[in-house]
Amino acid sequence: MLTHILKLTLCHPDVPLHYISTRSLAPKLSFSDAMLAGLARDGGLYMPESWPVLSQGTIAGFAGQSFAAVAEAVIAPFTDIAAPALAKMIAASAATFRHAATTPLVQISDNIFVLELFHGPTLAFKDVAMQLLGRLMDHELKARGQWATIVGATSGDTGAAAIEAFAGLDQVDVFILYPHGKVSEVQRRQMTTVSSPNIHAIALEGTFDDCQTIVKGLFSHHEFADDTSLSGVNSINWARVMAQASYYFTAAVALGAPQRKISFCIPTGNFGDALAGFIAKRMGLPVERLVVATNANDILVRTLATGTYDLREVEATQSPSMDIQISSNFERLLFEAYGRDGAAIRALMDSLKQSRSFAIAPGPLASIRAEFDAGRADEAQTTAEMTRTFRETGYVLDPHSAVAMAVARQEQPKHGAVPMVVLATAHPAKFPDAVEKATGLRPALPPHLADLLARPEHFTVLANNQADIEHFMRRKIRQPKGD
Repeated sequence: MLTHILKLTLCHPDVPLHYISTRSLAPKLSFSDAMLAGLARDGGLYMPESWPVLSQGTIAGFAGQSFAAVAEAVIAPFTDIAAPALAKMIAASAATFRHAATTPLVQISDNIFVLELFHGPTLAFKDVAMQLLGRLMDHELKARGQWATIVGATSGDTGAAAIEAFAGLDQVDVFILYPHGKVSEVQRRQMTTVSSPNIHAIALEGTFDDCQTIVKGLFSHHEFADDTSLSGVNSINWARVMAQASYYFTAAVALGAPQRKISFCIPTGNFGDALAGFIAKRMGLPVERLVVATNANDILVRTLATGTYDLREVEATQSPSMDIQISSNFERLLFEAYGRDGAAIRALMDSLKQSRSFAIAPGPLASIRAEFDAGRADEAQTTAEMTRTFRETGYVLDPHSAVAMAVARQEQPKHGAVPMVVLATAHPAKFPDAVEKATGLRPALPPHLADLLARPEHFTVLANNQADIEHFMRRKIRQPKGD
């Protein structure tokens, strides 16, 4: 278990946590500074110096509480934001969801449940954290009298959620890179039909991994990052994964935690949502297993099986948000597994950059396997799962959630009486073609997006070249640094 490597520390509420880089060469930062920085100066990802742990009594007390109340208790120990302001922003974020429970549970079979995370403005789980991140960053920038350039890479859902959260804000310009022609039409239009002057959608001629590589390159180009006050909204930003830990608590408590252990099956691309479950477990939530579910782009399944992280070409699938080979948040898990040895992480990341692979040492690999299982569902299995679930229950899964459901059915026999919660990360209407093929039903968009396909689009197609992206951003940023 990773707990034998890292001592869990109950942080004193009057002593805010500080954040350190997974590569150990960047300055230690406060929560707000780490949030605004996004990526660490040394190319690493920020992690809390220690883990705040909630008592079993506190977790038991979450029963019957609102999502916002639970989220406040989970998030507050990580932040340096004044309690009244934080509570107000969390409540406002939850209020954007079109379900009274924010993230409701639905029972599918005897011991498999679906956690619906798609009731937010853009119909994807990213809204849970992004609605809060937008408010947190706006709050902090106004308090400091500062301005920032927000940049993000998206395989479909992060970009829409970020644009929804940041559109119209005066102190940020937003640039979202997505792979041209490799997201669904609904996903694309959620990004390209927003006409706010601070929003810029960039269709990159490449893959999501190319988008993500350019975003990391922008941060590594320190002169550009400083000139533009660069900040990030991908799950490389600690505030994103921190906020996502909240729904692991609400789901587990609804099913009997902490008296009862719960397992979770997570459709995984960039590993942020899976890492959020790991965070919840580190905070004291009694999680039995975290099951990573992938589509044909199964690098994490192969890594857990072999101990070797080996990049291959991205395969386009009907679950495009998972068409990823470089799972950035896996670096945070490696940092924990290696006992927070920044030099070891730097060596692994250098190997990945140079030879497109790295090998995990036996001890850290055993620690990861003690926490995580992994499984894959190919295209035929994903379609079959959508068909089966609809036929047997009338429940409509999107293809990402179907990947997780298929893997959950594979894994459930190993878990006995422990409930398995499948994270449903997107509304089926975001992928109508795949859903209709599997079920015969073409899901309709909710009323607030009913005219989405008729709205005019605004986007720019750019080559897979960091210099071109930098030039475009400099031309579009509305004000120079310091104004």
